[in-house]
Amino acid sequence: MNNKELTSFANEINGKFIFDYDLKKTNWFNIGGKAKAYFKPESLNELSIFLKKFGTKEKIFLLGAGSNILINEKLFNGIVIKLGKNFSNISILPNKTIVAGAATTDKKLSEFAASNSIGGLEFLSCIPGTVGGGLRMNSGCFKKEFKDILISVQAIDRNGKILTIPSSKINFGYRRNDLSKDLIFLSASFKGEEKSKEKVEEDIKILLNEKNKTQPTKTKTGGSTFKNPLDQTDQKVWELIKKSVPLETKFGEAEISQKHCNFFVNKSNASFEDMKKLIDFVKKNVKSKTGIELETEIEIIE
Repeated sequence: MNNKELTSFANEINGKFIFDYDLKKTNWFNIGGKAKAYFKPESLNELSIFLKKFGTKEKIFLLGAGSNILINEKLFNGIVIKLGKNFSNISILPNKTIVAGAATTDKKLSEFAASNSIGGLEFLSCIPGTVGGGLRMNSGCFKKEFKDILISVQAIDRNGKILTIPSSKINFGYRRNDLSKDLIFLSASFKGEEKSKEKVEEDIKILLNEKNKTQPTKTKTGGSTFKNPLDQTDQKVWELIKKSVPLETKFGEAEISQKHCNFFVNKSNASFEDMKKLIDFVKKNVKSKTGIELETEIEIIE
């Protein structure tokens, strides 16, 4: 794609459009190289125009909170899109239904529900991502997932066409769904339940305390590295790692968290290669020790 056309587009919009953009600070691991361009649309109209012009011509990666991605240090030869603040509005509909923009953080959505005496969304307070990322991965914790509260999704395709998809038409699985990877989520509606504000806040506090006891916080980590194995024993992935790999294993500045061994940490200035070597090493050792093939939960952008 000729950069001249992209430059012309960049000059016509209010949103940010930056060439040769450094992705290192955009993700929780604090690892990554540059992208050909970074686009932060300020409106649905800008996003729609961009997709109609370039949606099928350019390689596109949608960036959410950056909480569960590992980005290569080579050039990403495409456009990284991060939805702007107008994609993080939240509103209430009748019957305890909440509509939230895809850029809304899961934490903010759970707090909004609490302040409006709506229960059922408490688990979102423990998920470090955005609504869009949560939909894409069917994120969950404490035995509840996005699919359990979802009514419908609004999305836009690579041609700039807007679609509304009811949850009944989406096939959800563990940390996945069958929606096209080419869709960009715009917003979603969620079903809550009647619950007192005090009770919702109390339940959120209990979940957060439980999470903070077992998971590393205030450190450069990408969250759960591997998915729990399906159709296997009842063993959790952290148990498989613990019995297959010396927990002091490290590659450069990439190491296993002492608090939760399915969380890998960038101790200071780990490279993509360091973290990738650690992931591959753990995967290989679990396979040879237990026969179980682990699948990454974090998304690796190579």
